[in-house]
Amino acid sequence: MAVAFLLYVVAEVAAVWAVGSAVGVLGTIGLLIAGALLGSWLGRREGAKAMRAFVETARAGRPAEAEVTNGMLVALGGVLIMLPGFVSDIAGLLLLLPPTRSVFRKMWLRRIEHRAVMYANRTRGPVVIVDSEVVDPEPKPQQQHQVIEGRIIEG
Repeated sequence: MAVAFLLYVVAEVAAVWAVGSAVGVLGTIGLLIAGALLGSWLGRREGAKAMRAFVETARAGRPAEAEVTNGMLVALGGVLIMLPGFVSDIAGLLLLLPPTRSVFRKMWLRRIEHRAVMYANRTRGPVVIVDSEVVDPEPKPQQQHQVIEGRIIEG
């Protein structure tokens, strides 16, 4: 994690340096401020859209996983846009625009599903996901729990 943060800082400094060399100090500061203003407007607009979609889906009684994930990605994009720097502005803009956000949402959901299966396999044995439903391929017999002095002992 520390290496990723260090690479991010180096990339931000290099980007600011390159833009500063091309347009000057005042132009660079102006671009950073314009990016923050544009990003905050776009974040507010996309956040409102995500909230309306969530409310409509909740009222209809349908699962709202896509809407919740959209809202989280919009919030992350807004935070990235507000950070000073061009690399974070580009990453935030990619998260705020609907076409690229859907790509990130699919990647995020696949990663979460993969991690959930890994965690389940580690804690309770093999688990398989079939059509978004968790299935235990080898159901275990019910284990009885015995409580002794506030501690749970499986046996």
